[in-house]
Amino acid sequence: MKTHSIRAAFSLFRISTVDNLQYRAAAFSGAVMCVFYALIDITVFTVFYKYGSNSGSSMSLSLTQMASYIWLKQLMLPPYGICPEFRAKIENGDIGLELCRPWNLYTHWFAKLSAWRIGGVWWRSIILVVIALIIPRPYKLGMPVSLPYFILFLVSAVTAFVFWAAYHMLVTAVRINITWGEGPCVILLLVGEILSGLYFPLQMWPDFLQPFLTVQPFASSFDLPLRFYVGSIAPDQALEAILLQIAWTLAFIAAGRLIMRRKLEKLIVQGG
Repeated sequence: MKTHSIRAAFSLFRISTVDNLQYRAAAFSGAVMCVFYALIDITVFTVFYKYGSNSGSSMSLSLTQMASYIWLKQLMLPPYGICPEFRAKIENGDIGLELCRPWNLYTHWFAKLSAWRIGGVWWRSIILVVIALIIPRPYKLGMPVSLPYFILFLVSAVTAFVFWAAYHMLVTAVRINITWGEGPCVILLLVGEILSGLYFPLQMWPDFLQPFLTVQPFASSFDLPLRFYVGSIAPDQALEAILLQIAWTLAFIAAGRLIMRRKLEKLIVQGG
């Protein structure tokens, strides 16, 4: 990518982020909803930990770790579905106008998608963290196990953010030229959310699935960063996990660019 394209992407990201920060009421309502769901999740897991017969399994998280996992999961929630702006442009033909810009469409939309995600989560994250730190145990957000693990968590969380943006851009590219509904995109997003640990922590899945769950790409989006925070990953596996996360992110970016380029070659825009 040329230097001027990089500068343009960062400028677009900054402008879109500032624009999205205006919606404070929506962020507050989103934070309230996330707090509500987090408390429900922690309550349900508390019951399972208290009465379940397998709560001491070597693959299980402690209740304190689980509470932190759930709170951080709410902070890192991905956007649901394709960006509404992109979907509208695909459906009404305005994508043709986007192609008139002297800029790569994938880079343009990647910057806008990232800004849409950051702008929508900023205010909500502040409210969530404050509430998660002041409520009593076992519902409280715990502190990271150590400073090195917290630094690894931050690195992994940033990579996870880029990964989710790359994956949503891949799904957006698949959506181009589809005229018969959202089915394929919904399935792709749902599979990614399930395998990411969004609905149920991957460490709590059966032991025979753990080798697959560890190396599959969607562990890079939620499960891996949260493992660093709660300290449930071995120190000697940290570098390998980060490199795998970066590799999957680059792979999804490459796949998304390839699919979008091929879709645009066959794009037909009707109307006038």
